[in-house]
Amino acid sequence: MFQHQGKRRSHLHNLRLATLLSFVAGIVNVTGVLAVKTLTTNVTGHFAYFAEEITKQDYLAAITFFVLTLFFLFGAFCSNFISESVAFKYPELSHVIPISIEILVLILIGFFGTKSTLHSIEGRWIAFGMLFAMGIQNSLVTKISKSTVRTTHLTGLFTDLGIELSQLFFFKNPDEIEKLNTSIILRLSIITFFFFGCFFGGFAFKYLEIKTLFVGAFFLLVAQWYDYIRLRFHVIRRSGFKRKIKY
Repeated sequence: MFQHQGKRRSHLHNLRLATLLSFVAGIVNVTGVLAVKTLTTNVTGHFAYFAEEITKQDYLAAITFFVLTLFFLFGAFCSNFISESVAFKYPELSHVIPISIEILVLILIGFFGTKSTLHSIEGRWIAFGMLFAMGIQNSLVTKISKSTVRTTHLTGLFTDLGIELSQLFFFKNPDEIEKLNTSIILRLSIITFFFFGCFFGGFAFKYLEIKTLFVGAFFLLVAQWYDYIRLRFHVIRRSGFKRKIKY
């Protein structure tokens, strides 16, 4: 799911990655809305709020919204910087540290955070942390899939989906139609699982409140262990195959 990159990735790899991480993004998104009354998976709206607060001359609020976007940017920067640094020696493990950081951030927020708003210092730091985690996730999934999969916001997805649905009326070549259908299925899967994540997270929030983030962290942890077990299996199988050839 995470290990295969570039030409080694198949549609199935991208589909697994998309459904899992869009589900997690949906959980984080609705938890942010219910816990601190703000979106925590994208920065588009925060720029609008930033401009609005400037016009109202509420500069403290404007700075808060601007810093929210910077934390998303910082998460994306850290994710790619760490991945590139690790990839020099261990390309198959380049995703491990960024995903581990995201899991740790979600667990820490779930453990220490409380229901609040952006008007409080605690609420701001909760939002900062969640946007940082989503910056990590969005950067990592974009890099792994070569920009094929994005999981933390839907605006671009709906735009691309609308374009591709319209292209069904014009493409006649079977190969083009197959490629187009594959892309449409991928985008619909991301949208669907993001919705499932929001629905599930909203339901869980009634009982767990901000600790709903533990659920997102759990799914990421399971995915990471699944990838690790598959990697070990392939290493052992490859070693056994080499021994057979040698003897």
